[in-house]
Amino acid sequence: MNNFIYHNPVAVYFGGNQLQHLGKELGQYGKRVLLTYGGGSIKKTGLYDRIVAEMQKAGLEWFELPGIKPNPDIESVREGVRLCKNKKIEVLLAVGGGSTIWASPAPASMKWPAKRAEAA
Repeated sequence: MNNFIYHNPVAVYFGGNQLQHLGKELGQYGKRVLLTYGGGSIKKTGLYDRIVAEMQKAGLEWFELPGIKPNPDIESVREGVRLCKNKKIEVLLAVGGGSTIWASPAPASMKWPAKRAEAA
């Protein structure tokens, strides 16, 4: 059996008014945020304004990749990669459903490629 250490720190904030912790949590990882989201529901519900307010309070700079569609196409991913590189993104914040959440790690993986995994 191979020896390994699995370390997966996770903070789950549950309940009312938990969005107030967003800026602190994001700020641990960097000051330049890429906010990804899908259709207009984030703005219709007021969530967008609340997220922006928390990022402003924390002194974060953010850029947006809006309009991620269900089953995102490669152009959305490429645009995310371009933004990550050109804007020197340090943190990704995906807000929305499955397509947004699953499309968002792709730009990060292309900006910060890991070393190729090799068998020990």
